[in-house]
Amino acid sequence: MKKILTLLILLATTAMGSQASTPHYWRSDSVKVVRLLEKAATLHPKTNYTLWFARQLRGLPYVAKTLEVNREERLVVNLRQLDCTTYVETVMALALCMKQKAHTFQAFCRNLQRLRYEDGKVAYTHRLHYFTYWIEENVRKGLVADVQGPTPPFTAVQTVRANYMTTHTHLYPMLAAHPQWVAPLRQMERAISGRRYRYIPKGQLRNSKLLRSTIRNGDIIVILTSKKGLDTSHLGIAVWHADGLHMLNASQLHRKVVEEPKLLATYMAEHPSQIGIRIVRAK
Repeated sequence: MKKILTLLILLATTAMGSQASTPHYWRSDSVKVVRLLEKAATLHPKTNYTLWFARQLRGLPYVAKTLEVNREERLVVNLRQLDCTTYVETVMALALCMKQKAHTFQAFCRNLQRLRYEDGKVAYTHRLHYFTYWIEENVRKGLVADVQGPTPPFTAVQTVRANYMTTHTHLYPMLAAHPQWVAPLRQMERAISGRRYRYIPKGQLRNSKLLRSTIRNGDIIVILTSKKGLDTSHLGIAVWHADGLHMLNASQLHRKVVEEPKLLATYMAEHPSQIGIRIVRAK
């Protein structure tokens, strides 16, 4: 069985060689992807795969900037260390494999690439750095739905003003090393700036029948911020407990992926710059 698994991984890597870049990963990453998909294939077909995969990754260390490990952009696959965005992308790519009945590392890489990059092109200037842009692109691809109602609880409107990356280039190693990429990134910022989206204010995150019917287990929770130049500050996966809405997330505070013990409302109340949430749902 071990030899077969190794052969499948090598074949997948070879098949992907014709794409824009060869994926950057450890063998343990590819083995873990295949094992997770094989295990998921034994579950009931009506399993909430997004929530199931989100829970399978609990305990993995939180590490920032895991995509900034190469001089030139490559598709990074890392199931050893995650930040909030790579956590959500990894979970979504795994769930897409189950929808496609494609239980291979190649299928996972293909889905991750589609989710992470504009038009699936592996390039720093095509990476969907702002999650607003990520939502727009993946709605266009038919991979997710942007939940914008009902009203209530979606009673507030965010007007996006994005310029953080191009005004803080020193915080982004690859952007600082390639100043020619600033202009394309500025175009991305301009593309979403001025756009308006409905969201749920954090004061309305009560354990109500309305909220339970609006937000589903496995939805992506997109936490919005009032911080100048940014659209979002954190991401997670929705999970309902008896006491209300919680979040699975790669937590900088806990230094690992956790199923947050605090209610989402409590968590957000402790962060003054967090203003509310958008909801994105896998199709």
